[in-house]
Amino acid sequence: MRNTIQAPINSGYGFSTASKEVIENINLQGKVAIVTGGYSGIGLETAKVLAQAGATVIVPARNIEKAKSAVEGIQNIELETLDLMDPSSIDRFAERFIASKRQLNILINSAGIMAPPLMRDNRGYESQFSTNHLGHFQLTARLWPALKKAGNARVVAVSSRAQRLGGVNFEDPNFEKTEYDRWKAYAQSKSANVLFAVELDRLGREYGVRAFAVHPGLIPTTDLGRFSLDGKVTTQEIKNDGKKTDTKEQANEFKTIDQGAATSVWCATNPVLNGMGGVYCEDCDIAESVQSDSMKGNGVRPWAIDSELAKKLWELSENLTNVKFSF
Repeated sequence: MRNTIQAPINSGYGFSTASKEVIENINLQGKVAIVTGGYSGIGLETAKVLAQAGATVIVPARNIEKAKSAVEGIQNIELETLDLMDPSSIDRFAERFIASKRQLNILINSAGIMAPPLMRDNRGYESQFSTNHLGHFQLTARLWPALKKAGNARVVAVSSRAQRLGGVNFEDPNFEKTEYDRWKAYAQSKSANVLFAVELDRLGREYGVRAFAVHPGLIPTTDLGRFSLDGKVTTQEIKNDGKKTDTKEQANEFKTIDQGAATSVWCATNPVLNGMGGVYCEDCDIAESVQSDSMKGNGVRPWAIDSELAKKLWELSENLTNVKFSF
């Protein structure tokens, strides 16, 4: 059971809150953060805001030259090499960080891909499940000693409201028997992000490590949706992602990148969340839990926060990656 209720806490922030607002007056001097995907979109904004608050921010990147250009002139950011679809690359990155003997106060798993045509990693695993979930599962496991060393660390899994489209297909997570549907695969990976946070928080809280999952909002100006049959996901697809919703809801409005980074920053740093974890957040607050057939765009569905499904996914992830946490 989670010891934090999946219900809003009236944080005082909201849909339009910017990342700079939630970190105002928070000093991160002496803290170390890792932000995957921290050289583009909301990941870059997240890394920049944490660095400006005094944290040393490590940004691992598959494309170092692109990353160098993106973070040029930003103080307190270090670049590293990492490919989340390559297990050996994940291990090498983590080994270098552990060898530095630094503690890890904040880990934000922000990198991701959305709705590509069917692609697989070298193990045959579907690319969205591999990148968005399994890669981050392995990365967090390898960095666990540094998280535990901090004694008061937070892990943020950047999910999506796409979790409402469906949960994890435990019988065929890699679409080996099922016809591939890019949105179902995306939804599966995003539900997996939430379940991962639920179980990591349960296992990690006695070591002072708390975990949160985040829906950043709908942000069409990032390159997350660069994949589709014609090379790019349309803004209408981002807005609807395959399901009819209540069009009167604010959830259907787009956010700026600065607003999109706010909930990740809030979960990673805000003291109001001390002693909490294992929940899905949106608009800089804990989200409400809604029924599986809800027409709401926002809110988290039962299959994404079910504690037994979270344990089941953890076991599946260990088996698929052949990686276990050293609790």
